[in-house]
Amino acid sequence: MLLIRIIILSITLLCSTKLIAMPVQDYLPTGSQFNSEISLPSNSLGFEIGQRHVRHDQLKNYFYQLAKDSERVSITSMGKTAQQREQLLVTISSAKNLANLSNILNDRDILSQKPSVKANQKTSLKKRQLDKQMAGNAPLVIWLGYSVHGDEISGANAAMIVAYYLAANTDEKMAELLANTVIVLEPSINPDGMDRFVNWVSTYRNSTDNSDTNHIEHHQDWVTGRTNHFWFDLNRDWLLLSQQESQHRLKYFHQYQPHVVGDFHEMGHNSSYFFQPGIQSRTHPLTPKRNVELTTTLATFHAAALDKQKRLYYSEENFDDFYYGKGSTYPDINGSIGILFEQASARGMQQETINGLLTLEFSIKNHVTTSLSTINGAWKNREQLKQYRSDFYQQSDKLAKKENFSGYLLHESKDHFRLNALLSKLAQHKINAYPLNADFEFKDKKYQKNNSYYIPLAQPQFRLIQALFNQQTDFKDNTFYDVSGWTMPLAMNIESTQINRTRGLKIANQAWTKPAEFSQNSKSSSAYGYIFEWHHFLAPKLLNNLLANNIKARVATKTFTSVINGKNKNFRTGSIVIPAGIQQNPDWQATLLAASNSTGIKLDSISTGLTMKGVDIGSSSLKPISKAKTLLLGGSGMSQYEAGEVRFYLDETLNIPLSIIDHAQLSRVDLSSYTHIILVDGNYQHVTEHTAKQLKKWVEQGGVIIGQKRAARWLAKQEILQARFVSKDQINQLFDNEGLSYQDKEGLASRKRIAGAIFQVELDISHPLAYGYQQTLLPMFRNSNLIMEHPKQPFVTLAQYTPAPLLSGYTDKNLVNRLAHNAAIIAHNVGKGRVIATTEVLAFRGYWHGSAKLLANSLFFSKAFSASYK
Repeated sequence: MLLIRIIILSITLLCSTKLIAMPVQDYLPTGSQFNSEISLPSNSLGFEIGQRHVRHDQLKNYFYQLAKDSERVSITSMGKTAQQREQLLVTISSAKNLANLSNILNDRDILSQKPSVKANQKTSLKKRQLDKQMAGNAPLVIWLGYSVHGDEISGANAAMIVAYYLAANTDEKMAELLANTVIVLEPSINPDGMDRFVNWVSTYRNSTDNSDTNHIEHHQDWVTGRTNHFWFDLNRDWLLLSQQESQHRLKYFHQYQPHVVGDFHEMGHNSSYFFQPGIQSRTHPLTPKRNVELTTTLATFHAAALDKQKRLYYSEENFDDFYYGKGSTYPDINGSIGILFEQASARGMQQETINGLLTLEFSIKNHVTTSLSTINGAWKNREQLKQYRSDFYQQSDKLAKKENFSGYLLHESKDHFRLNALLSKLAQHKINAYPLNADFEFKDKKYQKNNSYYIPLAQPQFRLIQALFNQQTDFKDNTFYDVSGWTMPLAMNIESTQINRTRGLKIANQAWTKPAEFSQNSKSSSAYGYIFEWHHFLAPKLLNNLLANNIKARVATKTFTSVINGKNKNFRTGSIVIPAGIQQNPDWQATLLAASNSTGIKLDSISTGLTMKGVDIGSSSLKPISKAKTLLLGGSGMSQYEAGEVRFYLDETLNIPLSIIDHAQLSRVDLSSYTHIILVDGNYQHVTEHTAKQLKKWVEQGGVIIGQKRAARWLAKQEILQARFVSKDQINQLFDNEGLSYQDKEGLASRKRIAGAIFQVELDISHPLAYGYQQTLLPMFRNSNLIMEHPKQPFVTLAQYTPAPLLSGYTDKNLVNRLAHNAAIIAHNVGKGRVIATTEVLAFRGYWHGSAKLLANSLFFSKAFSASYK
């Protein structure tokens, strides 16, 4: 009897500590029959879904097996991530539809056409009329995207179950649905982040399940699996397209042009389950009201499915549908219905919550349930969804005619890289931009044909054009979950002008396409030297390449005029001179030509060191440039996003090596081998007093330290930076609290923060750190209310806010007024070294080309200026 009791007790303890894994059928609706020849996920994985975390290679293998087993499943490789993991697109439909998929997609595509602009309206109208005629017979298209944040893993697991259900279900209703529907799954939107998270959880998972919220399994190190290889949030990149995963995906998104898009996420463990419509007042005004109505209709299907299982959920709180760069909002500006789903996260296998024990299996099942309710709801409302998509594009011409201008002119005369980068993004969004065939005058300004492009409003992507170019600053609801200003021409620092007349405007028949490779530079055996100008966005990349190959270069700190091909040419400060006589690398010319051609930068060959005007080539005003060896401080408390932005710009874009060192290890590092240290936004309370003293000594001995946002304020506290910051109390004093009730609390908090807006600064373009900039006014991005007061000391302010600085997005007028005239960037000497500080985000989300170059200038020209702070 005692032995029996011991056995029973052992079994009870085992059951209380080890969760029983659920077979795939337990995640699915009851009553369905399945084809036994279709592989179960467990057949491929070797374990049940939810029993352990699935790696991306295991997920990939299952989907390829499923495609092999089922004629309903087709796999497309969209591309590879930076870490060479495959981005999968899984299309599920009837065998007949899959065999005819290319024709199905071509018949419904009205965006990929690039007709002659002269025939654009007629052609697009005809195409849209055809689209409307075929809407009734064309298949419904549903796109389900999972785990864009790699550590929100329940989505990727749910994708395998949903795919199995659609591929193996033998019910007649399923056959009918798939005969008339194309379902697209993106099982893991962020493969690199997914595996980073799975490796963490697998490393720290105990043999016995542990639901303790403090267990290390639930708390990832720096950086987390949320981000991709470059530490970018891919759920903010649909509009910006800085990351290759987004570029790969968008190509197929516009091929399929789905009617409904499901975007599956996780949130805090003490939450329940969320699905949209969310807070309707926080929907972008460009999104049609019908979109919200249809989202609300589909919400009833999610509610019914979760009600059946007695699951907790909510639907009209939190989040918003304003920023169009997210997976649930980009579809809204492209004729689709985008829906956000958020599941409380176990961030491991299981975790104690206010709602009881939350397990991975529970989370997976919720996402499976709402995936199927999305399909069911879309199927039941298919005619309305098809009509909505057709109407969305049919309305484009009518909406364009209501505007008081006809389109936008883009102009950039110096840096074709930035201009082409913007045009490339527009093309990926299926927006047509037409080159000018002749110079055009508008409001007393001439737009040169070789540097200008026209974007007519009257094209199918009318709403998206407005979303990218709009500079709205006044909003019905001022609470934002994400940024409120993202105007792309401002981010790229490209001149954009609304024009209200097209008389005299002569444009090419065909829209912009990617230009041919540049290879214009050639060797000159008699060259005294070469010069290239600094206004090109990739000039820092070329310079770094030269310095890495021991090619000596000089930067002009004063202007000069030289004879180039028999004509006088003026060279501005910042021009880079490579004198032949001081080179020691025997292959320097070949290296220079290859590097300049690869970056698309034109070289000017000079035959003499004697200039026509200004300083000569041998002048001490042409200062030597040294190779930068740069350290980026990382670790717990530091913003992985801003660190990723710096890393992406310097390492990936400019190929400048960047050493990333955890601040906890810094005391063991010999800093004397580094020329620059970059500190991004973060909580610097983690940095020890010893490390702070070490940094200060290093700067005083000749190092250059660059601080962004809270890092700048920390440098001031360490008396490295001479600057004063507006305190939290001073910010609070800007706002009147009288007469407010408790319900006003959230609104007041939103007024005190800057979620993300665009401001204008005045740049001192005579300063070496501003070399390459042609105009004094520069748009900059800000997402904090940290304000740096304008120093009284002359020559230390590189950029300051204009009197009315807000350009795009929401910021309370009290904060706008407090920002006006204050400093955005300051720089000064510290002993033999330099400190450079900013309250802005210089390389925001990888697309903010306008101010990113200030970061490169800080590496190469930090010793070209001297500004003492007395």
